[in-house]
Amino acid sequence: MSRIGKAPIPVPAGVTVAIDSVEVHVKGPKGELSERIPRDMTVVLEDDRLLVTRPTDRDEHRALHGLTRTLVANMVTGVTDGFEKRLEIQGVGYRAQLKGKDLELAVGYSHSVPIPAPDGIEFEVPQPTRVVVKGISRQLVGQTAAVIRKQRPAEPYKGKGIRYEGEYVARKVGKRA
Repeated sequence: MSRIGKAPIPVPAGVTVAIDSVEVHVKGPKGELSERIPRDMTVVLEDDRLLVTRPTDRDEHRALHGLTRTLVANMVTGVTDGFEKRLEIQGVGYRAQLKGKDLELAVGYSHSVPIPAPDGIEFEVPQPTRVVVKGISRQLVGQTAAVIRKQRPAEPYKGKGIRYEGEYVARKVGKRA
């Protein structure tokens, strides 16, 4: 077995890891996650560190090794710290508000757009033009933020729409008279 290329994943106190032949289960203070691992990869818990090993140095094993290690590391980070994505809304009259656990967007349509909160996702609206998506699964947080952004992506002429915080939208000049 080769261990070349990837560092071991430290497991903080308060996090329990259960490994069976097909899945890795991680439980921590914020919740519990599990992920299927590829058949060729081996995950081992040694001295409060998770080691992901691959059988050979072939390209497909190297790619799976990095993917598996990153997925397991994201699970450990998710159950300890969690993940968040921040979105900003720009445009006159564009705003967001919470309705219970769900999010409601007013983004220039004749109706408001409801976004239901998936299990494990929490919305925050610190200002009417800011939305924070929080959760323990990095994939689910990113997917939910992408669904929100897709409701009205930032357009290049006036810059109106929903964008990730700090995202640069290339502006176009527009029509000349």
